[in-house]
Amino acid sequence: MAIYTTEITSDKLISDNPIHQRLYKAYIVARSYVFGDLLEIGCGEGRGVAALGPLVNRYHGIDKIGEILERLKQKYPGHTFEQAHLPPLATIPSNSFDSVVSFQVIEHIQQDQLFLEEIYRVLKPGGVAMISTPNIRFSLTRNPWHVREYAPEQLLQRCEQFFDRVETKGIGGNEKVWDYYRANKKSVEKFTRWDVLKLQYRLPAFLLKFPYEVANRMNRNSLHRMQGASVQEISHEDYLLVDEPAEALDLFFILHKNPAQGSK
Repeated sequence: MAIYTTEITSDKLISDNPIHQRLYKAYIVARSYVFGDLLEIGCGEGRGVAALGPLVNRYHGIDKIGEILERLKQKYPGHTFEQAHLPPLATIPSNSFDSVVSFQVIEHIQQDQLFLEEIYRVLKPGGVAMISTPNIRFSLTRNPWHVREYAPEQLLQRCEQFFDRVETKGIGGNEKVWDYYRANKKSVEKFTRWDVLKLQYRLPAFLLKFPYEVANRMNRNSLHRMQGASVQEISHEDYLLVDEPAEALDLFFILHKNPAQGSK
């Protein structure tokens, strides 16, 4: 049984396609950086193992949803999959992976500094990690599934506490992408205009998850009806790696550990 929610975006639902392609772009970018032994934190339904697995010596995926992992174990028997709630990365030895990717995960992590510290710990000297997360500047509502969202300078400050070098980039898009974003914003505002008391920012997150899911699915289906083929035709090629993260939909940071291992 597939898990189709607006938070776990599907590549099977046409209305999810613009978001799926946006998330997939991070893996396309990562193909130029990954090498050796690769750890993916938050492997989801397998975008990473499909896109990056053939490029590395060893792939190890971690996720908290056991049902997804059982399907991945059957589909990709040559790779390793592990169920875990984190941080810490309790089962992973220090200095054990050349590459780490974790896309659209850190915003869900309460202990985000420990999360970054653990990524640094498990990287081999000379290793590289990549993380992506929504740019709060372009968030249209509060997402109750997210513990927090980041401005570029906030995420940079956290990453620089642990990593020896941080490259700050982002995932933006061409006009087709921004047309979809503007239509999405206009559509979302039809829902949020009724929230005159700003309850989305005042209520506990657990009370908002069900209405958020219902409204988000209705919104994506509405956009599909209004925009038709353009929703289906957006591809990862329409999303662009940009050097200025403040202008990007998602932050995409490349994190380096020096070849000569040191401690911070």
